[in-house]
Amino acid sequence: MIPKEVYERTLRQFFAPIVPFLDDASVSEIMINGPREIVIERKGKLLATEARFVDEDELLAAIRHLGQFVGRSVSRERPILEARFPDGSRVEAVLPPASPDGPHVAIRRFAKETLTVERLIEFGAFSPKAAALLDGLVACKQNIIVAGGTGSGKTSMLNALSSYIVDGERVVVIEDARELQLQSDHVVQFEAQAADAKGRGVVSIRDLFKATLRLRPDRIVVGEIRGGEALELIQAMTSGHGGCMSTVHATYPKDTLSRLETMALMSDVELPMRALRSQVASAIDIIVQTARLSDGSRGVTHISEVIGLSEMGTYEIADLYRRTIHGKEDDGRLISSFDATGTRPRCWEQMIALGLMQGDNGHE
Repeated sequence: MIPKEVYERTLRQFFAPIVPFLDDASVSEIMINGPREIVIERKGKLLATEARFVDEDELLAAIRHLGQFVGRSVSRERPILEARFPDGSRVEAVLPPASPDGPHVAIRRFAKETLTVERLIEFGAFSPKAAALLDGLVACKQNIIVAGGTGSGKTSMLNALSSYIVDGERVVVIEDARELQLQSDHVVQFEAQAADAKGRGVVSIRDLFKATLRLRPDRIVVGEIRGGEALELIQAMTSGHGGCMSTVHATYPKDTLSRLETMALMSDVELPMRALRSQVASAIDIIVQTARLSDGSRGVTHISEVIGLSEMGTYEIADLYRRTIHGKEDDGRLISSFDATGTRPRCWEQMIALGLMQGDNGHE
């Protein structure tokens, strides 16, 4: 067996054209559009680079070596590779014939420094008062979904929220690829497994979720909901597993609930639409909506509470905090504020009883 250190060294040699970006902490994404075009993201902005692979064969060799490193084959018959670099960077590669114009690779970098609530406040992602509210919502074991588009900061937000989990609680984390760095003292982490070259060894998110329910979790955290496992999470939330957290790709709070509904329909359990919507509305308490704003910054745009279903069967949501854009600075940076709407969450009295909130003026 080849030692891990040798693999890591040769992996850097195969990906030599992008090594400077892998070593640059300010680069958050590396996009390889064939051997001749490499684009990076820095501070939310896309920048073209002069870096190049010699030809398509060199790029393909690098991708195949990465596949070997993580134990997953990649070929014309299996043209999609999901993998990680040794430093934890997430890699998605698509090869011909699925990608007719040549191999395409996206590498998501993760900051070595885990972003704390305090750091996110410094960056303007949300306000100290909003942070105090989120602290109370987590402590009251509200089921929270962090929603947003690609690169909007969902993972960082979920990591930060985990710092509010009370020490001693057993947190079980389920992910497709290990990304979360939860700030809690009792974390059990599971990772889904793809099939090998012969189609064996598949362990899905749904498989792990079913196992988790028998492992005495105080909280369940699912890195990202993508499919039918949404129904398992929803049913766990409605059957006594409070304080669950997950992320979902969605643009607005109401879209988040519709996405969860759609993904739950991907399961092999058939439910009447009204019954499913009722479960979604009952399961999800809070939506923390993140976005990448037009100036490249990332922040929370809404903290919303799910009230329930209307008589017409539509979701009712109340914003607790909402971001307002006021204009732009001369350098293009947005001027915005993140303010309480005056609406209190239904667990407000519980938060006061726990000493997490005080005063009677909104979210002071």
